[in-house]
Amino acid sequence: MNPSVPEQVDLSSSPRGPGSRPAAGREVSGRLPWMLVVPAVVGLVFLVLPLAGLLIRAPWSTLLRRLAEPQVLEALRLSLVCATIATAACLLLGVPLAWLLARVSFPGRRLVRALVTVPLVLPPVVGGVALLLVLGRRGLVGQWLDTTFGITLPFTTAGVIIAEAFVAMPFLVISVEGALRGADRRFEEAAATLGASRWIVFRRVTLPMVMPGVVAGAVLCWARALGEFGATITFAGNFPGTTRTMPLAVYLALETEPEAAIVLSLVLLAVSVIILTSLRDRWVSAP
Repeated sequence: MNPSVPEQVDLSSSPRGPGSRPAAGREVSGRLPWMLVVPAVVGLVFLVLPLAGLLIRAPWSTLLRRLAEPQVLEALRLSLVCATIATAACLLLGVPLAWLLARVSFPGRRLVRALVTVPLVLPPVVGGVALLLVLGRRGLVGQWLDTTFGITLPFTTAGVIIAEAFVAMPFLVISVEGALRGADRRFEEAAATLGASRWIVFRRVTLPMVMPGVVAGAVLCWARALGEFGATITFAGNFPGTTRTMPLAVYLALETEPEAAIVLSLVLLAVSVIILTSLRDRWVSAP
């Protein structure tokens, strides 16, 4: 063999065949480095231990009785209704917004995308203050609504829905936009060449293709709306039967009846675990 000529490797003998790539997300085999395992275990304990404490200290013997209390059922009903309506509003507005960001090129698109995601990092209390300044009785838009139509949004159930939609819509937009960017546009182009209008293409072709992303975004949006606290208490207040959702009921019960706060927290924890477990494979799975 000539040493100056590189030895050719026969890829046909590879179990994955020629031209194949290593599988994404393949587990590491062999001895694990303790410098990575130890902080990983500490981080896991740090995240799981508070949840374990919640489960250990839960009043399991009186759980069902406390869940059946009128104030608990009232807060649960209000939370479910407001979160569902807020999610419907987010679907109505967020899906077209995601399509605009994913499919239309216009000046300032990056700035618009950044503004859409601001509620993700904005403290919820600041979001509630911003809503008050715009939709309050003396706000930029709220003053006009009050004087013209007699509509007052703060400290009402409608205010709860608006606050929840404000903080939850980015989850839907990001999920749907990612699905739109990953969809095969050849089907849309084929439908357009057959004479279908843009609305028909979106309704008959695009939307069915990205429906898993829409469903995932809607579920995340609903869960975020269900757990909203800061913007709700700032913009809508804490009135029983009107604006007191489950997170607000947890905060109030923690001062007077800690066991009731634990029961309400368990309900929110169960909802979060179920949702995250159902969507986890979608987040980590490779194409």
